[in-house]
Amino acid sequence: MLRGMATVSFYADDLEAAKTWYTEVLGVEPYYAVPGAYYEFRIGDYQHELGIINRKFAPAGAQNHPGGAILHWHVDNLRTTFDRLLALGAKEYDPITPRGDGDFITASVIDPFGNILGIMQNPHYLDILAKTQPA
Repeated sequence: MLRGMATVSFYADDLEAAKTWYTEVLGVEPYYAVPGAYYEFRIGDYQHELGIINRKFAPAGAQNHPGGAILHWHVDNLRTTFDRLLALGAKEYDPITPRGDGDFITASVIDPFGNILGIMQNPHYLDILAKTQPA
């Protein structure tokens, strides 16, 4: 059934500002661009896709405020990443929170465009990564 995250899509009223902000956050330029409509970044160990879409192309009935599911991206240092996102203009949505036995730690922010960006230190992610890397 579900095989893995392929693309997560965020909407922005100011697409160019969102492209600039995410280029700064991610440290890479979008690899695919449709100016005025869509920018897509490939990021991380598995080159997952983060798409930034002009909000005028959002589905009918889409909300223009944070809510719904939170996709958490694994990061190596949650505190450093969280602080950096806040310094770049994001707002805290969910504070840094240990989960379960404390090995899983999550936080999330609202980007300057109204999207929830989740971050996580996740030992399961690191276990899977270790199994997929060449010896």
